Amino acid sequence: MSKQVKFIFVKLVTALALAFACVAVAQTFANNSTSQTVQAAKKMSKKEKAAKRWIAMRESGGSYTARNGSCYGKYQLCIGYLHGDLSPKNQERTADRYVYGRYGSWVNAKRFWLAHNWY
Repeated sequence: MSKQVKFIFVKLVTALALAFACVAVAQTFANNSTSQTVQAAKKMSKKEKAAKRWIAMRESGGSYTARNGSCYGKYQLCIGYLHGDLSPKNQERTADRYVYGRYGSWVNAKRFWLAHNWY
C-alpha cells in the first residue's frame, strides 16, 4: 500500500472509532439517572478530583473554550452532548454524567485514557 492509502485508511479507522465512542456515550446518557450522577460528583474523593483534573489538562489544557473538530470544552465532549449550553457549569455536569455513566469513576476514566489516549 502506498503511504497515501495508509494515511487515508488510518484516518478512516480513527473516524470510525470516534463515531463508535460517540454512539456508546449517547447510549450511556440515555440509560443513566442524572440524580445519581449529581450525588456521585458531590462526593468526589481527592483521587477522583485529581483524575478529573488530570483528564481536563490532557484534553484541553483546562480550557472551557478549547475546540478539536466536533469536540468542545474542558473535557473535549462531543458538542452535541452539551445541547447548546457551552457554560462551564454545564460542561462540568455533562462530563460527570458521561464519566460516571461510562466508567463509574474519574479514576477509571483516567485508567482508560492511559491505555487508549482518549476516554
